[in-house]
Amino acid sequence: MIKNEKRKSARIASLNLSYIQIGGKDEPEKNTMGRTLNVSECGILLETHFPVEMNSDLLLSIGLGEEVVDIKGKVVHTAECKNKKYEMGVEFIEKDDATKKVLKKFIKAFKEEQKK
Repeated sequence: MIKNEKRKSARIASLNLSYIQIGGKDEPEKNTMGRTLNVSECGILLETHFPVEMNSDLLLSIGLGEEVVDIKGKVVHTAECKNKKYEMGVEFIEKDDATKKVLKKFIKAFKEEQKK
């Protein structure tokens, strides 16, 4: 069965450390570390050691290559994995121009490396 793709942009498999602040900037509920499993210009798949509720707001600091981007996101889907970890799809909800530029640069560099 072929699944219709709902994403606006392609995701690339990429493991990157991420600092995660769950909740709003003024009232964070929890701070933790996680890692990205894939990255796109519109969102990420993020892995953590505990579940995060749907629609939770996140503030993320993600290491992409030599740069770190700070970005706001919202949890749009979650799943428990066999390895007692949790995955969540995060849609970016606010990106400044500098963050957009880093994401595009990172994805372009990854694609070029895959062609080699």
